[in-house]
Amino acid sequence: MTVQDIRTFNRFYTNVIGALDYSRQLYAPYTLTESRVLYELAHAPQTDAADLRTELSLDAGYLSRILNKFEEDGLIERAPSKRDPRRRRVTLTARGRETAALLAERANESVGALLATVPSADRPRLSEALRTVREILSDGRAPGREDVVLRDPSPGDLGWIVQRNAALYASEFGWNADYEGLVARIVADFAEDHDPHLERVWIAEHDGRPVGCVMCVRDDAPATARLRLLLVEPDARGLGIGDRLVGAVIDFARGVGYRELVLWTNDVLASARRIYQRHGFVLVGEKPHRSFGKDLNGQDWRLDLHGTPG
Repeated sequence: MTVQDIRTFNRFYTNVIGALDYSRQLYAPYTLTESRVLYELAHAPQTDAADLRTELSLDAGYLSRILNKFEEDGLIERAPSKRDPRRRRVTLTARGRETAALLAERANESVGALLATVPSADRPRLSEALRTVREILSDGRAPGREDVVLRDPSPGDLGWIVQRNAALYASEFGWNADYEGLVARIVADFAEDHDPHLERVWIAEHDGRPVGCVMCVRDDAPATARLRLLLVEPDARGLGIGDRLVGAVIDFARGVGYRELVLWTNDVLASARRIYQRHGFVLVGEKPHRSFGKDLNGQDWRLDLHGTPG
């Protein structure tokens, strides 16, 4: 392996993905770097400019020009950070979320068209080669947010949701098979009868394996969606996956016209509750109950989708 080998590959691959003319590739007025900044903002709802600069290794002046452009285009809003008034919090507007979603859709289509040219028999070899490159060049670096993707469920993923919920809650909280039965009913109801325009499942994937999930389904109350079955694998925690999954549900629910988003949880799930609070959910009721072989305290949380930023 020589320097020239890597440079030759870089020239080949940047040409394959259209990196040098990314705006034309996606039919949008944004460069590859600008699109990447939008991606980060879409997947990290509460981001400071300083965090963005560190995450993407961008020059401060260059990032500032990008953010100025986004603000002029109505894609972002900037305000003092609640953590540190000296820092600037950056959030996407409704138009910004729509733009980020459109760019993501076109990028997926572009890569999908590229993948369609690869014979099915060669795809596992290609996937393993890409994984090998990442592992070798990361030099032992811990996985980051950019290594995790949110996607729609593939065949078998709904079964994975049931299995992992049952196993994790048994291991971490001692819940019995009653909880597995509840999750199985929720998943079966979705699989058998759901409206794809109003209900959705997300799978968080890292290195080709699912590491998290969440569902958005219709509630009995008018114009209300329900967030269900948020889960992140223990070895994938700390990457902001829970925040991304909850943010995806909120953006989807708001985008399709729901007015409220509700959820039911138990107070022992402290990490999940902190995520809900960060996204603006408000506790509206509590009630002790005996379920899953344990004495628990159930909680109802609510988010007014028209009263939150964006």
